[in-house]
Amino acid sequence: MNTLFLAETAAQEAAKKADPTLWETVVENALYVLSFFGIIVAMFLISFALEKVNAKKQGLDKKQKFFTTRKIAVIGILSAMSAVLMILDFPVPLVPGDVYKFDFSELPIMIVSFAYGPATGVVMEFVKILIKLLIKGTSTAFIGELANFVVGCSYVIPAATIYMFNKTKKRAVTACIVATISITAFSILFNWLYLIPAFVRFFSSKFHITEEAAESSIVGKGTKANSAIVDLKTFILFATIPFNFLKGVAISIITILVYKPLSRIIKSEGKN
Repeated sequence: MNTLFLAETAAQEAAKKADPTLWETVVENALYVLSFFGIIVAMFLISFALEKVNAKKQGLDKKQKFFTTRKIAVIGILSAMSAVLMILDFPVPLVPGDVYKFDFSELPIMIVSFAYGPATGVVMEFVKILIKLLIKGTSTAFIGELANFVVGCSYVIPAATIYMFNKTKKRAVTACIVATISITAFSILFNWLYLIPAFVRFFSSKFHITEEAAESSIVGKGTKANSAIVDLKTFILFATIPFNFLKGVAISIITILVYKPLSRIIKSEGKN
């Protein structure tokens, strides 16, 4: 592990001397970026379809514009706030900080999603990632950004959809509980099937080490934070699950406490 750590440190120092620009990273990972956009479009279409179902059920005006001047302003301002919150991430106890860092970037998105619906939440998740990339770039060839977007959507879409059909305080609590379960369950499958293998390949390529060594390094970071973590299964059990559950609970509690007062500012027309 010490040899691997030294290799990582040396590679990081060498990388600092010739960090690629954001555009160079986009070009180098063109196929991955295109697939990223494909996922974004799919998430938006799913959430937009759910809004159409709700509009039909509620007998709302089908010609109602998705984007209004006020809505665009709200999306822009609060997406920028969300991007800043994403950058201001921080480690939490017993979870490997080199792999998972906690942030409150979903909070502004949840508040706006409760006001306008899940499709707006997906748009904000995308704008948040775009602003973050413009400010800070990517250090993971967009893997971390895709993970943040998809996991965020796994929380925002079910919460906003459930609340959209019946906007009461009781339904808001139910929506947040379901969303917390959703983000936790989704993170298990997503980390096991995609995210951790993607990071293994990324670290293996970046630091010119074997995939076994890269996987060992990730597990080692987990062991350093929590001695119960000894392999990928325990990594997901003792790091992935508690981290995403904690995030879901924290965002849910704050959303329920602040949504109603803020909704009057965000959306002046109608009841929320």
